[in-house]
Amino acid sequence: MKIIVLDRDGVINEDSDDYIKHPDEWHPISGSLEAIAVLKQRGWTVAIATNQSGIRRGYYNRQTLHAMHQKFQALLKSHSVSVDWISYSPYVAEDLSPCRKPQTGMLRAIENRFGCALKGQPMVGDSLADIRVAKAHQMRPFLVKTGKGMRTLASKAPELQGVPVYESLAAAVKENWL
Repeated sequence: MKIIVLDRDGVINEDSDDYIKHPDEWHPISGSLEAIAVLKQRGWTVAIATNQSGIRRGYYNRQTLHAMHQKFQALLKSHSVSVDWISYSPYVAEDLSPCRKPQTGMLRAIENRFGCALKGQPMVGDSLADIRVAKAHQMRPFLVKTGKGMRTLASKAPELQGVPVYESLAAAVKENWL
């Protein structure tokens, strides 16, 4: 099985330091929906792993998050595709939850859902947490400059060494690295 894991905020949709709190604030990054459509056409199973601490912080509730995901799936439908799975963690770092990235709980949930191992599969993110979880789970991390990607690059964190960097998800897919 070919499976790819994508972060959501900053990779698929515009991100905000003030959080995306409502479907009206959820806007796809240019080319991201088309990139997912290309992945699906190439036979990839597409899973999302996203930290959503805004729930725990009280900025929005699970129903609002589901409404955001319904908007996302509806927009993908215009490209005749959908994502196969969305896994999210509503916790903040202080909760020490095993499912909040950079912990691997969401990735294990994806493996359980599809009955496969993610080892060696690609994961695309814009943060150090995304890179760290991919490496911890022996996946192939890719960084995009959208969202928090430029801040992540500026950190010059040692975990970034050897990680391929792309302008966006669309650029990564266009480069045909999959």
